Amino acid sequence: MKLTRLRLTGFKSFVEATEFQIEPGLSGVVGPNGCGKSNLVEALRWVMGESSFKNMRASGMDDVIFAGSGSRPARNVAEVGLTLDNADRKAPAMFNDADTLEVTRRIEREEGSTYRINGKEVRARDVQLLFADAATGSRSPALVRQGQISEIISAKPQSRRRILEDAAGIAGLHSRRHEAELRLRAAEDNLVRLEDVLREIDSQIEALKRQARQAGRYRSLAADIRAAEALLAAIGYREARDQAAAAERQAEAALREVAEATRVQAEAARLQAVEAHALPALREAEAAAAAALTRLTRALDEAEAEDRRSRQRAEELARRIAELDADLAREAGAASDAEASLARLAEEAEALAKAGEGAEDARAEAIGAQGAADAAVAEAEAAQNAAQRALADLTARRSAFERALREAAERAARHRVEREGLERALAALDADSGSGAALTALAEALAGAEAELKAADEAAVSARQLLAASREAEARARQPQIEADRKAQRLETEVRTLQKLLAGGSSDLWPPVLDQIAAQKGYETALGAALGDDLDASSNPSAPVHWRESGDGAADPALPGDAEPLA
Repeated sequence: MKLTRLRLTGFKSFVEATEFQIEPGLSGVVGPNGCGKSNLVEALRWVMGESSFKNMRASGMDDVIFAGSGSRPARNVAEVGLTLDNADRKAPAMFNDADTLEVTRRIEREEGSTYRINGKEVRARDVQLLFADAATGSRSPALVRQGQISEIISAKPQSRRRILEDAAGIAGLHSRRHEAELRLRAAEDNLVRLEDVLREIDSQIEALKRQARQAGRYRSLAADIRAAEALLAAIGYREARDQAAAAERQAEAALREVAEATRVQAEAARLQAVEAHALPALREAEAAAAAALTRLTRALDEAEAEDRRSRQRAEELARRIAELDADLAREAGAASDAEASLARLAEEAEALAKAGEGAEDARAEAIGAQGAADAAVAEAEAAQNAAQRALADLTARRSAFERALREAAERAARHRVEREGLERALAALDADSGSGAALTALAEALAGAEAELKAADEAAVSARQLLAASREAEARARQPQIEADRKAQRLETEVRTLQKLLAGGSSDLWPPVLDQIAAQKGYETALGAALGDDLDASSNPSAPVHWRESGDGAADPALPGDAEPLA
């Protein structure tokens, strides 16, 4: 290869495009100092791949660009082109298809430089190998500069060897050998890293195998545990059903006892009403007997004591009646709650029994259970209305008792007024001693009134006994209800647990969504951490717990940074 032409544009002092023809033979440049003779040699070295700005007599590589003068502005681009004659085809194989090679180096301020050969961008290493094969280059002894002869004479043997290699034309081979050695060392380093990566992958594979075995064992044990729990729940359900039937029978017996107590209380109220109806006749007899009390001070004292006892008994009777009303109301509410709980338990027991027969009929049975629940709600509402009517009846009875108490208080007041009148009549009778026959008649009337009063006392005692019996019956009836409430709560808990177990144990009918998911290698841990036990849910919409589509995700917020979606 031969150099035929040098073209410079914006390189150092050559601001305008300048071409230098290199003709066969000896070509020379003559000029005064500072005219740019050395810039031509530096342009040759620069286009041949010189990378040291110090060898270019500059403080930076951008200094090779024309920096401007008093009459010309600075340039931002410098370019040097060198034309080579490749008629003998001694260029490297990649560039050996053309008779003429044009090597160009272009630099932009603060952007770096680029190399081109025949318009195709190449590396600086390719340009250096091209000129090394031609026994020249940016740092070749073929380019003689000032002071280089003395450097060659005093050079070390290693430097002289380089001069001889350039003269023999094997500098390019040494460059290629050095590059090949660098590539071989890089390949060896890559092989070492590859072996490390393979060892790490093998250890990860072993760990994943262990995890897979543990996961399989966990699934097997979980299935056995679910089957055992389901069996235990079924056994508990049968026991709960038997206990519920027994509680229902006890509740019916308690209701019958409450009805009997209610009947006894109504009979006591009827007797009290009869006695209240007989009170006017007693008052008349008492008025007739009052005339006889005018001379019987002792009989008057006894009547006063009896009056105090009557008031105390009336107050005690009123208090016990109020307590009976409250107990009856509480018993009615408790009985209503027990009936509602028993009805709900019966419905849930029927639903669970149907659910255990087959998972395919779960939907139809759920619809039937819903209808039964609606019917139970209607029955509960009817029971509530009946309880409200009973409460209204009891309220009316309490009002009647209170009215009777007020009337008794009024009668006691009238008794006090009549007693004062009797005292005055007694004083008058003391002054009159000729009425023996009248006193005898009055004594007989007083004896009759006392007998009637004694009968009224016995009726009150009987009513109090009936009230105490009613309270005892109420206490006995309330105990089965409390026990039934506790059993109902325990049955509800067992029913919910059984429903959960039955819903989770239908893996054959509703396979888990994990069977349909394939995780990319390296993302298994991320999938398990993100979804966890939700991977056991099914994708079948008829499953109790299932996955479903939530849209195309257009409204979802953007992921932060360089995060990748798990999907």
